[in-house]
Amino acid sequence: MSYSGFDLTGRVAVVVGGTSGIGRAIGRGLAAAGADVIPTGRRVDMVDTAAQEIEATGQRSLRISSDVLDRSSLQALLDAAVTTFGKVDILVYAAGRTKRTPFLDVKESEWNEVMDTNLTGAYRVSQVFGRHMVERNYGRIINIASLASFVGIYEVAAYGASKSGLASLTRTLAIEWARFGVCVNAIAPGVFRTALNEKLLDGTERGMEFLMRTPMRRFGRVEELVGSAIFLASEAASYVTGTVLQVDGGFLASGVNQ
Repeated sequence: MSYSGFDLTGRVAVVVGGTSGIGRAIGRGLAAAGADVIPTGRRVDMVDTAAQEIEATGQRSLRISSDVLDRSSLQALLDAAVTTFGKVDILVYAAGRTKRTPFLDVKESEWNEVMDTNLTGAYRVSQVFGRHMVERNYGRIINIASLASFVGIYEVAAYGASKSGLASLTRTLAIEWARFGVCVNAIAPGVFRTALNEKLLDGTERGMEFLMRTPMRRFGRVEELVGSAIFLASEAASYVTGTVLQVDGGFLASGVNQ
């Protein structure tokens, strides 16, 4: 007897921040599970490359660039998706930025840049796509949270505040939209080497500390986030909302590791 709860055939997904790193891997995974996937970001060339990867799986895609700082570009993205596919079932918010700076030296402009991408961007995207999902009485929203949603991480105060806010936004939207059939969850990755953080990790004491605090004693591979995303996007998770799913090699569970 087979179980089809994880099958995404017929679903349409938009992955904001889907042209690199975690978002790109999740987009490919959703396509492998049967969804048509629209990966989007600011750079047209990277959108084209990511869309080609989706199409190589046999699924459909679109080449639409967008900017989470520009609400009109997000509305245009939704309109194009609905015109082409008739709907958007799944939204993944994977856009993010960070910068390591001692808190007393954080300029207000730097603080605002991080918050505007990581948190206010999620607000804009959730309003634009959430309205469509509420009107349809169906939707799956998956935000990419962080270890910093739960614990303090040295010298990334703006990033930590934004990701803590994203976890709170996830829970709030979950309870507002539950009665409309829209499930809102997040994934909190542990330490995954991406273009966003590689300079903070590779060959540094900080990287060694992350490894020491991770019971699996290695950094994650972005492909290891795909199963969680497919689960949260699927009918298998139809009664799951408001949760932040930790995929962290045991980091948040650990106390003394030796």
